[in-house]
Amino acid sequence: MPEKGVLMSLDNRVAVVSGGSRGIGAAIVRMFVAAGGRVLFNYQKARAEADRLVAECGRERCASVQTDLTTAEAGAGLVRAAVGRFGRVDIVLANHGVWPPQDMAVDRMSDEQWRSTMAINLDSVFGMIKHGVAQMKKQNGGGHVVLISSTAGQRGEAFHCDYAASKGALISMVKGLSTELARDGIYVNCVAPGWVDTDMAAPALHDPETGARVRATIPLGRPGKPEEIAAAVLFLCTPHAGFITGEVLNANGGAVLAG
Repeated sequence: MPEKGVLMSLDNRVAVVSGGSRGIGAAIVRMFVAAGGRVLFNYQKARAEADRLVAECGRERCASVQTDLTTAEAGAGLVRAAVGRFGRVDIVLANHGVWPPQDMAVDRMSDEQWRSTMAINLDSVFGMIKHGVAQMKKQNGGGHVVLISSTAGQRGEAFHCDYAASKGALISMVKGLSTELARDGIYVNCVAPGWVDTDMAAPALHDPETGARVRATIPLGRPGKPEEIAAAVLFLCTPHAGFITGEVLNANGGAVLAG
């Protein structure tokens, strides 16, 4: 149990964060480091942003690697990089993912798009979890796995069946793994954002017509901020969430109830 008045702290634990150079991932990296953690994150193309984030957070507590997360082996490599840099892994945070922005009817969706979405959103996450959990078991000190899903993973999303299927699969993984790994002291949870003001969502949110339509589906009337998602993730990795596992924490302004 956390002591009364104690702030949320990671107490020098090591986190692997995928997709950490921008948006929600960068907010998580900053918040984890501020909470006393050490973080290794990956970027795909945004090297300049990654370098600035490492410099901001401090190289003794933060590191980045270039990784194209399209296979299970790539996910495994990210875990190995964290062990090589910081000596251990206590938290696996799968934040990366792709949302093909163009509406695509299922009968027109290419096999290539389906395979690409599954490779990025599922295969690489499996690799991160598999090898991250193996490392945690080796350390024999428990740990945390947090996956970033979506409202689409719970209620579906028309014309984006690939994305919705991949995010729904993450929720199923959380439910199964939470009971499988509880005896090892490894907590497995999920944070499910809705619309968040990030680079990925910017084209839709900044379009007057689409943006207005999106905001109308959110009871709070606005998209989320990356820091609001990061705070939910941090909470799940601290002793304050010591009796929570297998949970889907909705951080979407009530949108999952109104869509």
